[in-house]
Amino acid sequence: MNVKRILITKDAEIILNTLKEKYGDLMFHQSGGCCDGSSPMCFEKGEFMLNENDVWLDITSDCDFYMSKDQYEYWKHTQLTIDTVVGRGASFSLEVPLGVRFITKSRLFTEEESNNLEPIKYATTY
Repeated sequence: MNVKRILITKDAEIILNTLKEKYGDLMFHQSGGCCDGSSPMCFEKGEFMLNENDVWLDITSDCDFYMSKDQYEYWKHTQLTIDTVVGRGASFSLEVPLGVRFITKSRLFTEEESNNLEPIKYATTY
């Protein structure tokens, strides 16, 4: 049983598909607190520069999801769900002009789920 680290709601997937039609391949990076707090930021694939301090967590809706390894240490026990809310965030994420913003909801993994997670991968080796 492979447990997903990242899920996405139907509403968020609709927004994501709209963005894919306009921009092509996309990626997420979980913001560490700059600008819009701690939110998932959506970029054209390759537009956000990753380095050895970033980890790849999972893929959702054909989008890679990354986070800094320091932040991951706080969130490694949680399953993240990407959702949307109405309102403009103060970020550089692609959905902002649509009048919505992505948000992250989380829940703790059960012990069984934690034992069935795939290892993370460092961005420079992925």
